[in-house]
Amino acid sequence: MSMRSFTAALVLAVALPVAAQTKGKPPALQPVPEPPPPPPGLELDPALEPQVTILKRGTDTVEEFRVGGKLYMIKVTPAHGTPYYLIDHKGDGSFIRQDHFRTDIRPPMWVIFEF
Repeated sequence: MSMRSFTAALVLAVALPVAAQTKGKPPALQPVPEPPPPPPGLELDPALEPQVTILKRGTDTVEEFRVGGKLYMIKVTPAHGTPYYLIDHKGDGSFIRQDHFRTDIRPPMWVIFEF
């Protein structure tokens, strides 16, 4: 058996079960049930819920995140490019740009070669 025949047989063996699953009617979807009520004694303070304001500035989309009326994070999504965040870590109104929201993940870095 040549390599081309083997590859063709392998592709057919994978594609046929997938094609068989997609034929026919789609399964009937069930509505999502309502979430259960919060446990007794747990009062949710609406002032602690984050408020998000979405603005268009030119071609950029700007999302402002506030808690208790205080701005703590801004997400800027340019029309072309990746989104970035401006975060106020200290609460003093000075924002620092971060290209990714998760800052607690640091990739391991080792010196492999120096010259």
